[in-house]
Amino acid sequence: MLEGLTQRLTESLRKLSGKSSLSESNIAESLEEIQRSLLAADVHFRVAKDFVAKVKAEALGQAVTQSVSPGQQFTKIVYDALVALFGDSPTLKSKPVHILMVGLHGAGKTTTCAKLGRLLKKQGYRPALIACDLYRPAAIDQLRILAHKEGLLFYGEPQNKDVLSMAQNGLTAMQAAGADAFIFDTAGRLHIDAPLINEIKQLRERLAPEEIFFVADSALGQESVHICQTFHAATPLTGIILTKLDSDARGGAALSMKAMTQVPIRYMGHGEKAEDFSPFFADRMAQRILGMGDVVSLVEKAQDLLDQKETERLAARMEKAEFDFEDMLSQMQQMKRIGSLGSIAKLLPGMSALNVGEKEELKLKHSEAIIKSMNPKERRQPRLLEVSSRRSRIAKGAGVHLREVNALLKQYETMKKFMKLFGGGSKLKSLMGKFK
Repeated sequence: MLEGLTQRLTESLRKLSGKSSLSESNIAESLEEIQRSLLAADVHFRVAKDFVAKVKAEALGQAVTQSVSPGQQFTKIVYDALVALFGDSPTLKSKPVHILMVGLHGAGKTTTCAKLGRLLKKQGYRPALIACDLYRPAAIDQLRILAHKEGLLFYGEPQNKDVLSMAQNGLTAMQAAGADAFIFDTAGRLHIDAPLINEIKQLRERLAPEEIFFVADSALGQESVHICQTFHAATPLTGIILTKLDSDARGGAALSMKAMTQVPIRYMGHGEKAEDFSPFFADRMAQRILGMGDVVSLVEKAQDLLDQKETERLAARMEKAEFDFEDMLSQMQQMKRIGSLGSIAKLLPGMSALNVGEKEELKLKHSEAIIKSMNPKERRQPRLLEVSSRRSRIAKGAGVHLREVNALLKQYETMKKFMKLFGGGSKLKSLMGKFK
């Protein structure tokens, strides 16, 4: 979502790369470009103006150290300003915790309830999803299905028309079931109205929740800032959850909400899958925006989604240089669990600007199809593919050109040479240990 902002900011910072010092004259152009970048990304004008003023004051007030270039120092100043703009994200209150989820219809509130429940379950909580949306058709059924899929407790009364009694009944029942994190999925509307606000107020008074999270659609634009302010005025919010961060919207409104409401961003959803949800870290988001990547988040995601035993098996095979096409296929399938090539590239330093897209994804799919068109013996004994008739058969079976099969074989041979280069695996094992 923030690719456009990342591209513009990195370009403006690059203009200082050849300067010998930071001065008001040589940073003026970069500051103007930064402000234009923020406004183009739909950041609120006041927020953009204050941000640029803060960066300017900090840059002119600092002496450039000899160990870094002026461009690097200016980038660090912008990075620190972004971290300060996002602010700290408090951790969840201690057990038991009652969480009221509020927001407009279409922001992804019900799905976010299940994603938050899954995350809290991993953190040692026993979450329960309690349906409090009596207006949207099938809202209760949707929450029940999501809860079942993630192995979470669920409570809902489809026949009950009193949201307060339903919430209270759900709380009592889930307390008896041993839950210690109660997530209430409240009703949303297509717009802010008095009945919606009144219902949220009544639920807050009845449940006394420690946390009230506003679920914000990142693609909504400046209107999301106004909506967040309205909810916060009616019932003080304790956090914002950003959804649809994987969309192609400009996303600047997400940067404005914290500054305009002083409500911290607590979590973010960046995909449709349940695992595409994580706590919000200001420093990591600032790194992504400036094209520095986010290796920590990538490693955490890999640890969560990869098959540990299979990863260790592949590592042992690579260490002994016994890598075959069965292993290569397993490696591809493991990587697909983490996400698309594009989503992985965005988390690697310097890779976000490469715009890894459909062409690379298609190439990976073709490689997988080629390996699946081999018979088991060919996968385990790649030397058999020296026979041209076998390669032709595989190309037809995979629906690709023969040159793609030859390119994959060449790639495989390059990997084998790399493994042997590490002298029986000891150096490779050391390198993998560092990565781990």
